[in-house]
Amino acid sequence: MIGIVLLLYFLWEIQSVLVYIAIAAVISLIGRPVVIFFRQRLKIPNQLSVILVLILVLSIFAGIIFVFVPIVVEQSQYLSRIDMEAFRSDLNELNDQINNYLGVQEINLIEGLKQSEFIRNFDISAVPRLLNNVFSILGATIIAIFSILFISFFLLKDSKLMLNSILVFANRGDEKKFQRVFNKIKILLSRYFVGLTLQITVLFVLYAVLLSVFEINNPIAIAFICAFLNLVPYLGPLFAGILMALFVISSNLGADFQLIILPKLGYIMLGYAICQLIDNMISQPMIFGASVRSHPLEIFLIILIAGIIFGITGMVVAVPFYTALKVIAKESLSEYKIVKRLTRDL
Repeated sequence: MIGIVLLLYFLWEIQSVLVYIAIAAVISLIGRPVVIFFRQRLKIPNQLSVILVLILVLSIFAGIIFVFVPIVVEQSQYLSRIDMEAFRSDLNELNDQINNYLGVQEINLIEGLKQSEFIRNFDISAVPRLLNNVFSILGATIIAIFSILFISFFLLKDSKLMLNSILVFANRGDEKKFQRVFNKIKILLSRYFVGLTLQITVLFVLYAVLLSVFEINNPIAIAFICAFLNLVPYLGPLFAGILMALFVISSNLGADFQLIILPKLGYIMLGYAICQLIDNMISQPMIFGASVRSHPLEIFLIILIAGIIFGITGMVVAVPFYTALKVIAKESLSEYKIVKRLTRDL
């Protein structure tokens, strides 16, 4: 019991390292098909193929930074020049237009903001602490990026590295079974994460086109944020839709609510719904059907249960974790009828 407690305490203390390993494993699962393509089709040496894949990953990460940093700088400059009285007037005008359109008198945005807990409890002395936290997060992010890339390099370079680490825990004579389970899990999860990446990319392109057509400010950044939120099953698209609606309203603040804001918001929300239909009817069946080979109802129940027990994190990791459990059950508990039923397509 003491040994178990000490082990759990040790794992808790190194949880950041475990997260680095998990992210590096996901990168290796996504990047492995690309490494194989470079090595077999283009005849590029294995080590150089791995370096090229990591450069591609860094380029994507740098591209995201280059998209967001100018926007943050621009918004900071905009906030420094903002006329608070004009901003208050725009909010009041928008509030009055919404009240008149809905035929109600109770909604008051300004008073709602004043009565919010954040405004009432705001402390100006928290600004230096906030800056210290920002720099601390920046330092931790740099360490995390270096650690993840370092681990990813060796996982991509030697595909048997993780397998050999797992085989340490196998009993003598069970190595072949462990190897079959590991290879099957690796193939299924690699397909799943590649499919998930393609799904987010397709949504990003659709959102960016939709927002650009209606001339919304910073369409690339908004599209990326909304597409990224779709990583959270079921709840992600809902939050993304609300966020997109807020960006649409903020981009047209000061315009007439009934003549400009409401029609534009309606068209964009219709376009957003069409994007989600494309995702639900095409992208997701391809991912869940072809990659993890599970029924949509089965996936829904697993995500629902994981969300109830473990929250948002559980919803995100539910599908890959459940897929791994199915493969393990197929090899270890295949004599049970329910296991045969659930794993018949594996």
